[in-house]
Amino acid sequence: MKVVKVEDAVEMVLGHDITEIVPNEFKGVAFKKGHIIREEDIERLLRIGKEHIYIFDLQEDELHEDDAATTLGNLICGEGIEFTEPKEGKINFIAKHKGLLKINRSLLEDINDLGDICLATIHGDRYIDTKDLLGGCRVIPLIIKKDKITAAEARLKAVGPIFSIKPFKSYKTGLIVTGSEVYKGRIEDKFGPVIEKKLKKYGAEVSAKTILPDELDIIKDAILQYKNEGAELIIVTGGMSVDPDDKTPGAIKATGADLVTYGTPVLPGAMLLLAYLDGTPIFGLPGCVMFADTTAFDILLPRVMAGEKIVRRDITRMGYGGQCLKCDSCTFPNCHFGKY
Repeated sequence: MKVVKVEDAVEMVLGHDITEIVPNEFKGVAFKKGHIIREEDIERLLRIGKEHIYIFDLQEDELHEDDAATTLGNLICGEGIEFTEPKEGKINFIAKHKGLLKINRSLLEDINDLGDICLATIHGDRYIDTKDLLGGCRVIPLIIKKDKITAAEARLKAVGPIFSIKPFKSYKTGLIVTGSEVYKGRIEDKFGPVIEKKLKKYGAEVSAKTILPDELDIIKDAILQYKNEGAELIIVTGGMSVDPDDKTPGAIKATGADLVTYGTPVLPGAMLLLAYLDGTPIFGLPGCVMFADTTAFDILLPRVMAGEKIVRRDITRMGYGGQCLKCDSCTFPNCHFGKY
């Protein structure tokens, strides 16, 4: 550090905290170490009694923490992400719109491995709303060597951003509610409204809905009809157990759809089915989706609504973090459930 006259310190980096005392009004830090002196600060510094201050003498191979954080922010943020103004070497990452949050975890670890850079995030592959906090980045030292930032730049430019948000698609959705007791009017359909509410969160609506008895061929024909009419997502509710009267899994298989899974390592939601019929996703939903706050369906739906293709390995990975604790007050997706 070196001593500099206050009037000559504009654009220089303050090397120590400066305290200000205003009797009966204020006593505390007026300028923190690391603050970049501005023209408008001069009068206040003189009023505090500071005619000379200590400033950091940045070398050619060094960067101020705020400049380093800004450089990193521009490289870390992908589609749908913005970052806040740096403060004491720290920036926050914010969602510009709702969608599916994607995080390159391997790249995140690479950047943290460099040292002197702290990068923390929430979990990825989940629903995100506008203005949600996604993580933060902090440059640890007040002054950081440029080669650290250069190394981070090279890695980020080579691989791509760490964060991005995939927008959701307004899929034309066909909903088939099964159950002879519902079809015959013995009980009210309470499954359909639950699905419609969940889809609305993603900006999608049910474009066609039908209630059918537990008859394999009838359910199969309805699925094929929706597909031929241009449905981009088909959801079949109920009839998913091994009970002889439950025909939904067999009906979905009979359409010729490619089965990804019938059963997931998730509780609740173990009996969920997911298949693709010529690229169109088909869900077979067990009864728990109707009454449980969160199930395997809520974990998979954001990815499907963002246009991602689910494969078998995606399902098997869900066992880690796949037990819902059924909290008195559900905070999903801001909890462990479905995070792996």
